[in-house]
Amino acid sequence: MATKTGNKSGEHQTRKLAVRPKWEWIILLCILGYETVGCLLGGILLMAAPDGSLMDMPVSMLHGVFQDFFFPGTFLFELGVLNLMGFIMVYFRAKSDWLVAGLALGGLVVWFVVEISIIRELHWLHAMWGFPVLAGLVLVIPLMALKFNSIQVTKNLLICGILSSLWYVAINIFVPVLYEGYSMVSLTVSELSAIGAPTRIVWVLLCMLYPLLFAAFGWGVLQIARGNRALRMTGILIIGYSIFNFYWPPMHQREVIAAGQGTLTDTLHITWATITVVLMMLLMGFGAAALGKRFRVFTAVIFVVFIIFGILIGVESPGIQANLPTPYIGIWERFNIGAFMFWIMVFAIALIQRENRGFSE
Repeated sequence: MATKTGNKSGEHQTRKLAVRPKWEWIILLCILGYETVGCLLGGILLMAAPDGSLMDMPVSMLHGVFQDFFFPGTFLFELGVLNLMGFIMVYFRAKSDWLVAGLALGGLVVWFVVEISIIRELHWLHAMWGFPVLAGLVLVIPLMALKFNSIQVTKNLLICGILSSLWYVAINIFVPVLYEGYSMVSLTVSELSAIGAPTRIVWVLLCMLYPLLFAAFGWGVLQIARGNRALRMTGILIIGYSIFNFYWPPMHQREVIAAGQGTLTDTLHITWATITVVLMMLLMGFGAAALGKRFRVFTAVIFVVFIIFGILIGVESPGIQANLPTPYIGIWERFNIGAFMFWIMVFAIALIQRENRGFSE
C-alpha cells in the first residue's frame, strides 16, 4: 500500500506530457527573433528622432501623454533586448526559458494595450506585430508545462477552459454598457467592434485574453489525450480556433454597409464567422466522440440549439446590410454563443473529473 501511494505521489510530480515542443519551439524562436528586430529597430529610430520624423509619426498622435517619442522609444528598445534574451534562452533550452519568453511577449502585450489606448485607434500594424506576440504566448504554455510537469498544472490548464467562457460572457455584459443606444436584443456582438463603434477599442483589448485562456485549455486537453485520438484532435482544434480568433476583420456599421460603402473587410468578417462556426462544430464533435454516451447526447442537444438559432439568425441577418430593424438577432446570436460557452465549461469539468478518477485509481 505504501509503495502504491508513493508511486501516485511520484506520478503527481513527474507525469510525462503528451505534448513535446517540436515545431512550436522553432516557431517560437521565429516569433521572438521577429519581435526583437522590430523592437530594436523601432526603438532606435524613435530615440534618434524623438519627433517621430524617421518613422513618419506626428507627436500629436500621443495626445499629450508624452512630449515626444523618446521615452516610448526607450521602452520599446528595452523590450527588444528582453525579447533577444528570450530568444537566446529558448534556443539553448535554458531552465527559465518559458519565464523570460513569457515576460518578453507579455511586455509587448502591455505595450500594445498602452499604445492603442494612447493613440485611440487600431492600425493594421497592430495586427502585423501583435498577432505573432499572441501566437508566441500560446507557444510558451507547453514550455512552462514541461518545466512544471504535474497533475496540478494539467488541471490548471483545463480550468482555463471554464475561465475563457466566463471571461467572454463577462465582457459581453460589460462592454455593451459603454455603448450608448446599443441593444443586446436587436444588435449583434460584432457591432460592438464595428469600424466607428465607440466600443471598438475596448472590445478588442478585452477580447485578447479570451483566445489565450482558450489556447491554454487546448494544451491541457492535448496533455491528457494519451492515445485518445478524438481528444487529441479536440485539443488541436481548440488551439487552432484560438489562434484563428486572435484577429477578426472588422465589419462596418449598418448604415455604412446599407449606403454601399462596405469593403473587403465586411466580406472577410462573414468568412471569419463561417470558419469559426465550422471550427466550433468540429471541436465539439471530436470532444463528444472522446467522452461517453451521456456527453454525446448533451452535445447533440447543443447542435440542435445551434441549428435552430442559426436559422433564426439567418432570417434576420439581411436586415443588417439593408439597415433595417433586426428585433431579436442579438438574442438569437447570444443563445448560440452561450450554448458553445456552456458546452466548453461542461467539457472542461468532465475532463477534470475524468482525470481525478484516473488519479484516484
